[in-house]
Amino acid sequence: MFDGSSVLITGGTGSFGKAFVRRILDNYKPRRVVIYSRDELKQSEMERDFDCPFLRFFIGDVRDLDRLRLAMRDVDYVVHAAALKQVPAAEYNPMECIKTNIVGAWNVVQAAIDLEVEKVVALSTDKAANPINLYGATKLCSDKIFVSANNIAGTHRTRFSVVRYGNVVGSRGSVVPVFKSMIEKGAKFLPITDARMTRFWITLQQGVDFVLKAFARMRQGEIFVPKIPSARIVDLATAMAPQLPQRVVGIRPGEKLHEVLCPKDEAFNTLEFHDHFVVKPAITFQEGVDYSINPLGETGKPVEDGFEYQSGSNPWFLSVEDIRTLVGGPFGR
Repeated sequence: MFDGSSVLITGGTGSFGKAFVRRILDNYKPRRVVIYSRDELKQSEMERDFDCPFLRFFIGDVRDLDRLRLAMRDVDYVVHAAALKQVPAAEYNPMECIKTNIVGAWNVVQAAIDLEVEKVVALSTDKAANPINLYGATKLCSDKIFVSANNIAGTHRTRFSVVRYGNVVGSRGSVVPVFKSMIEKGAKFLPITDARMTRFWITLQQGVDFVLKAFARMRQGEIFVPKIPSARIVDLATAMAPQLPQRVVGIRPGEKLHEVLCPKDEAFNTLEFHDHFVVKPAITFQEGVDYSINPLGETGKPVEDGFEYQSGSNPWFLSVEDIRTLVGGPFGR
């Protein structure tokens, strides 16, 4: 699919963007890969690290529609990864989060349709399902924008879908590098928000592979959700530093005990495939679209009434040893 094509990644200098670009370069022969982000230092560092003649670096913000239109000229595929993602920061700076995550999403949609991009996959988060914090609410709005964009596109060729998954192991801002830094600096304990807390976990490469597969699987308007394991925060702390005590410090503003990827309220629209779920669009773009079979020939079936894919009730949990395999450790010994 990507051989001979032009691909653009918003937020392309982040953890996902760099891993996605590396996978594209290792496995395909694209004509051009465009990195669109607002951090000139990270772009400079990435340009040196990759040293690839057909990488293109655009300094720009998804809040800037004109700049997006310029960057998307002659682009075939777009991955929208740019977002403000820190939950507490969003609570304290709501309008900044809204401008990037909601207005930015709308700008990506407009630019993609105007420039006749073929396919767009937007990255979402488990926090967008039944959100209780501003970050999750803005990503829910973003998801709705990208789903409804298929209706807005009309006779244009552009099609949009969404990928929604949980915490990425070791990504910037996740608890893993925070714990590791604390351990290396000689912390006397690890702070635990709540001993009952669970989260979905996915590796960076699994996330990249799932997004790549979504381009091949998508028709229009689906929200793709991978089947991934859960982990208990106390098990993560034990895996990384069994020698350190754990101290409960309380849940931060906007946090949940457990995260949801497929809400119970959308069970009637959810299909289960062998390694993922699909939340079908609630609105109709055209008659006769059968989401139970995708372009790869994979078939899905409706989930039961009241089904919810939640990190606390997930049948697949990582053990302490499983977590060590993913993140390394124990540290600090």
